[in-house]
Amino acid sequence: MEWMAWTWPTAAFFGVIAATLITFTTLAIKFPEVPRNGVLGIETTRGDRLFITLLGSAFINLAWLGMLSAPQWGALIVCLFYAIAVFRWV
Repeated sequence: MEWMAWTWPTAAFFGVIAATLITFTTLAIKFPEVPRNGVLGIETTRGDRLFITLLGSAFINLAWLGMLSAPQWGALIVCLFYAIAVFRWV
């Protein structure tokens, strides 16, 4: 990993993203998706909700870094609640 100057947390982050994509692909094959309408008023699938969750979590983490001096673990907790809300109501 030194040739790319990655740290273990960075590698773990991308590993988790890859595992999530593999899991969602497997779920889509085993259990075909049915789009549903949520609070956004548009049809979304599991993949759409995953994308919305990842994008929103990135913005939450950037805002946390820019506005607060608290540890980043707090942003992770906020992101978990955000992900639950997106998959429940969007």
